[in-house]
Amino acid sequence: MAAPTRVKTIWFKKDGVQRGADEVASALATTIWRMADRTVDNLSKAEYDIITPQRGFKIIGELTAFAVHYVDRLVYSRMSQEERVELISALGIRLAEIMEGNILDFTGGQKDPDYDYKAGYIDMLNRRMADYAEFEFPVDKASFQALRFLSLQIREGMEKSDQTWIQDQLMDIEVPEIMGTVKKQVDGFYPARSEA
Repeated sequence: MAAPTRVKTIWFKKDGVQRGADEVASALATTIWRMADRTVDNLSKAEYDIITPQRGFKIIGELTAFAVHYVDRLVYSRMSQEERVELISALGIRLAEIMEGNILDFTGGQKDPDYDYKAGYIDMLNRRMADYAEFEFPVDKASFQALRFLSLQIREGMEKSDQTWIQDQLMDIEVPEIMGTVKKQVDGFYPARSEA
């Protein structure tokens, strides 16, 4: 079993000033990316055939989009609509930058002249935000239907021999761990308001 991922959950306040959305989004994006990347490693170690870098990046893209939506659900009642939009937008942009940077690292800096990696990620993220908006997210969890939708997005790109089992691995092991880590970090930055 892998060691838990360490995450930044508190800031030392500078002159009592709250950290901006960009700074918090950057910390969240780093955690989300690390967790998604670790999931791809875990799937490889469990002998799922990732095979191509494209498949690995697709899995990471789907997992990070799910995590962004989960962050949005967690902060919904913790901040104003304007603050939430600013945070989620900054988080999506930062993840798009990380995605592009990782793809370029892998390709030795070669860009695809016909495809913008950042814009492609943002487009996929916007679609998934709309998709996940249709599902219930009970307190601190995702519904079975939301988890199933995520696993189906990943399943369709896998080898036929892996399609039957990948959903169980994602729904029962990998995604709950991602959600737990993300929740811990969000709770540290934006504590839930206590019920009066």
